[in-house]
Amino acid sequence: MVKDFSELNVWKEAKRMVVDIYKLTKKFPHEEMYGLTNQIRRSATSVCANIAEGFSRFHAKDKIRFYYQARGSISESKSHVFIAKDLGYIEGDIADKLLIDFESVKMMLNGMISSVARLNHRDKV
Repeated sequence: MVKDFSELNVWKEAKRMVVDIYKLTKKFPHEEMYGLTNQIRRSATSVCANIAEGFSRFHAKDKIRFYYQARGSISESKSHVFIAKDLGYIEGDIADKLLIDFESVKMMLNGMISSVARLNHRDKV
């Protein structure tokens, strides 16, 4: 049984991606520091933060709400990756890998959402 959010595979994968994003954005142009660099870092970090907060919530609806927020942050991050790729800040193969990784985290979150919803439904019956 998982006792802390840091034990969740989805959180570990999302955290790895945040580290990758931070390393990658160090190479972005300096004029993007308060633009795209900041935006992609914040959205990627938000994925981890929402997973952690959702895990710590007691009620299923609260948990699911934060997991949905994490999914939204994944979509935001993906959008930033597309833009960075088009601007030439991220090479195509690296961007494609990030997009696949974000999609993988999204699928893991979908599984968590379904699992929490099933457990909540079962407990009410």
